[in-house]
Amino acid sequence: MSERSRGPLDGLRVVDMSTTLMGPYAGLLLAQLGADVIKVERPGGDIARQIGDRSGVGLGECYVNFNRGKRSVVLDVSNASDADLLDEMIADADVFSHNLRPSTARKLGLSYDSLAPSSPRLVYCSMHGFDQRGPWRDKPAYDDTIQAAAGIAAMQGGSKGEPPAYVKTPMADKTVGVFAVAAILAALHEREASGLGQEVSVPMFETMAAFTAMEQQGGTVFDPPQGSYGYARMDSPHRRPYQTADGYLAVLVYTDRQWENFFSYIEKPDLIADERFRTIGRRTENIDELYALVADALPAQSTEEWLRVFDQIDIPATPIMNISEVITSPQSLASELFEVVDHPVLGPLRQPGMPITFSRTPPAPATPAALLGADTAAVRNQLGRFGRTIPRLADQSADCDHYQGVCHDLT
Repeated sequence: MSERSRGPLDGLRVVDMSTTLMGPYAGLLLAQLGADVIKVERPGGDIARQIGDRSGVGLGECYVNFNRGKRSVVLDVSNASDADLLDEMIADADVFSHNLRPSTARKLGLSYDSLAPSSPRLVYCSMHGFDQRGPWRDKPAYDDTIQAAAGIAAMQGGSKGEPPAYVKTPMADKTVGVFAVAAILAALHEREASGLGQEVSVPMFETMAAFTAMEQQGGTVFDPPQGSYGYARMDSPHRRPYQTADGYLAVLVYTDRQWENFFSYIEKPDLIADERFRTIGRRTENIDELYALVADALPAQSTEEWLRVFDQIDIPATPIMNISEVITSPQSLASELFEVVDHPVLGPLRQPGMPITFSRTPPAPATPAALLGADTAAVRNQLGRFGRTIPRLADQSADCDHYQGVCHDLT
């Protein structure tokens, strides 16, 4: 890799005013792809800085992963001088992103309509809870509430009377962050033809509802409906890691050939011609019984023995790994998925890198997450604002309420 290579987005400048996880994840991906991402924080800093902050310097365990590769600038947007500086930063950028509620963005003079006249090429990305055309447009939202509203929590509970449950990762935050990156890149591509920027709005509820409905709509995809919602294979109580003689194993027998191989191996070749299991449609209708056959067969051998068998008969199977095992797995090590980063304050960190590869413009490893306001002076000087007062670190514990609801009015 060339020492000068920053990645395919080298030269792109992003001003990111988002906090917590959703917006920062989008900013992280852009930074990992080579963009210059300037993270604008209030004097108190992104609230995520305090999650698992063992060092006490505002570099918590989530923050350092979600905010690599970014410069940190502290601005008090309720102050006219800092608000002017933010306007200059945005005018100098290709992209401005935030996860403020749209009503709050308007109050702060940061709506697209306010910024576009002086920055016609600006790609403006807002990530918020709900589409502005709906009655929930002003409701606050977080990952848990969106998992509930978009059908994800109910889906985890299943259709057989189990209580709803959340996916144990901020699935909505991270998925919407990826959608935001796609929207930003699409708008940048269109700008090459038109010369004009535009606003892209990425609502959490609509994004996750569409994401979930793809396979979960079931028979309700037809109008009028020809069956109930849901996807039988996903809803089966037997779709789970299977117990082996000494542990658990994930295996998915799926195609006709895979089922033929599996039935032959467990010495039940008569099931190959069984009308219940001959086609994927019939297997889906009888999925509970089919998966129960797998669950009954696996305790006969150890996890390692089954892994060897499934490799031989070409059926996807993997061991059940925790995050520590994922990091040290032979596959992760060979693909260099996790990078060891020497943080100037925290010391060595092992962090997820960019999983995508590029043949000509490979991204450089993202720089470590910055201390709050570490780049404020440099950015001010870049814009020629030498005379402005740089917020003192001692002032950065100010009450969030002072900032016109910015903190409380995030998505």
